[in-house]
Amino acid sequence: MCRSHSLEELSRFDTISYFGTADTRQIEKRIAGRDEEAKLIYEAMALNTAKNIAKLSVDVNGNIDYIVLTGGIAHSKLFTDLIISRVRFIAPVEILPGENEMKALYEGALRVLRGEEQAHEFQ
Repeated sequence: MCRSHSLEELSRFDTISYFGTADTRQIEKRIAGRDEEAKLIYEAMALNTAKNIAKLSVDVNGNIDYIVLTGGIAHSKLFTDLIISRVRFIAPVEILPGENEMKALYEGALRVLRGEEQAHEFQ
């Protein structure tokens, strides 16, 4: 299936829809077992992430102090290395593995409710 698609086309896949799991350890086990299709899809997903980081850098005129990779997938050195190799020219990259997104959302909402920060609307 993948051999007829380019890395660019495959970058639209995500781990759950393609592999049926978000557990990068399972995916990397397949890659370590020389599953070329899994490797190609994984690399395409990292490319897609890197492209989205680059697109967002335009929104802030390139004024970026750090790029932070977080979430469960940030536990994967293979995945983060694939991203870092493509985006490190934009800004230094920090890796904060874990599920910190909900805490960040909670803290942001609390700052808005306290009047410390103004709510933003993104489209």
